[in-house]
Amino acid sequence: MDEDLATMSKEQLIEELIKLRMAIREHRDSTGHDLCWHHPKLWSLLPEKTDLKISVPEWPEFMRRCIRYRKSLDDSNLHIK
Repeated sequence: MDEDLATMSKEQLIEELIKLRMAIREHRDSTGHDLCWHHPKLWSLLPEKTDLKISVPEWPEFMRRCIRYRKSLDDSNLHIK
């Protein structure tokens, strides 16, 4: 899946690494609803392209998972105020 890395020059690898780090920082530093799980901009940085047919659970299940995720932040002291 990552065979393209073997053919890149050192400069190309550094450029790719900088691009990926910038995207990770952008996501890390986002707040509110920008932290939701749907990140096509971040996913587009991968070399393989996929058809983004997103499957979203029905509201009750979706909300249970959101609450569980939010609680896990509190439990791990990662809650950002």
